[in-house]
Amino acid sequence: MGLKGCLVLQRRFAYVGHELAILLKEKHGVEEFCAFVSLRESYDFLKSQNDIRYSGSLLDEDVQKKYKDEPLDMRYIGRFEAAYGSAWDFIKVDRIVHLGQLVREYPHARSPYTKEEMLRMVQVYGKSVEAFLEREKPDFVLTYQPGALWMLMMYRIAKKKGIPVLTIVLPTTRNRVLFSQEYDSLTWVDESFKRYLGKPLRDVPGLAEAQRFIEEFRARPVMYSEVYSELIQHGAWKQFRFLLPGRIGGSLRSLFFLFYNWCTDPNKRSDYNALNPFLYLYDRTKRKLRALRGAGDLYDAYDAGKPYAFYALHFEPELSVLLLSPNNTDQISIVRMLARALPPGMLLYVKEHPQMTAYRPRSYYKELKKTPNVRLLRPELSSFDIMRGAALVSTITGAAGWEAALLGRPVLTFGDVFYNALPSVGHYAGERELPALVERLLKTPVPLEESERYLAALLEDSAECDILSVWEKEEDGAKKRAELAGVAELLAKKIRIVTASRKN
Repeated sequence: MGLKGCLVLQRRFAYVGHELAILLKEKHGVEEFCAFVSLRESYDFLKSQNDIRYSGSLLDEDVQKKYKDEPLDMRYIGRFEAAYGSAWDFIKVDRIVHLGQLVREYPHARSPYTKEEMLRMVQVYGKSVEAFLEREKPDFVLTYQPGALWMLMMYRIAKKKGIPVLTIVLPTTRNRVLFSQEYDSLTWVDESFKRYLGKPLRDVPGLAEAQRFIEEFRARPVMYSEVYSELIQHGAWKQFRFLLPGRIGGSLRSLFFLFYNWCTDPNKRSDYNALNPFLYLYDRTKRKLRALRGAGDLYDAYDAGKPYAFYALHFEPELSVLLLSPNNTDQISIVRMLARALPPGMLLYVKEHPQMTAYRPRSYYKELKKTPNVRLLRPELSSFDIMRGAALVSTITGAAGWEAALLGRPVLTFGDVFYNALPSVGHYAGERELPALVERLLKTPVPLEESERYLAALLEDSAECDILSVWEKEEDGAKKRAELAGVAELLAKKIRIVTASRKN
């Protein structure tokens, strides 16, 4: 190809992105790479490895520190917003800058920065990204869905400069990975789906595989990645497994190195995303105490015989809310609106995200239950079983919506998510219109053919790989490369498409 790629590598994804770069160079002709990296350890890894020489690199933490010495220039902010959108679009998506989360545990939600400091960050990131892209002149940018200020900055500025951006998307379909030119939709899947809608069902490519997938999923639904299923810890005492004889040694070692690095590395300690070990212990202790207290007395009985809708609470903080639904992030308000929009006599069952049970305070659940027809279900209940009997399934942008569509249930979303492309999926457009939308969804049957056509397009345009397992669990570079070979082949195909379009 003789091309140059720019990799946007957040945190531990740097190791996955680097292996993809090796595959692109060795087998698909991409000759040069530059990178914008988050997490100092990941940056140091790229600097120390000998597989690829990156022509240029930026470290997120180093760029962020520049705001301290940068005078605010409102004329620059004005020019920036005219070109790339509101500064607050970039601030609101960043859980550290906007909410003080990630470095502090949920439910902490208070920014450590003033309004002026946040604008100065937008200013230094904007200048740095513009200069970096101008200097490196990549032919394409590869990024994961941009869930941080600096990532969204790279995405928007690159697009404005006419540089093709390929976004890695995990379409919450078991072991599938694909690429899109947008972070909130699936470019080539949507194009194929529109074509397939005009074809007789028997002529849809890959139909048999899609039908088999749906049949197997309906018979035995499973979570889309083993990584997430392994993180579920139902029951208060499972929150204390780190004290078991086989685990306590590793827990103490991790804690020791957290304190050691904090005390001995002043550069890392000053990084805005550095974890303060004292606050970590404070937040973790509070979480364990919440787990001990539990919320068992607040859960309601699940009665499948009553008419009900289902709302699946989201994990927070998460890009699926902050990025894909920036104007609908208050889940208590969403539950209240949805419950009031249901017909008389219909309950709204609400179930906690399985990874959030020890994080949310009891006051949150009590506030949810103030709406008369809302019922809070135990988190260990199967969401799949609940969805099967639901008259309507609602989520902001979560996997529950796509899973419900595959199960043939009506779906209502409150954010921008890929399966909004299905004509049967209702999308929230305002509180005033919500009752009519709910009524329409409850009365309109969901055609099975719709999900079959869409899934056929998705399977055709994706690669098979549990990339989250490669990302989170696999340490061996050669094994990572083998797992990612199909992903790299698909990526090379998309690179050829977008770079050819740019030249034309």
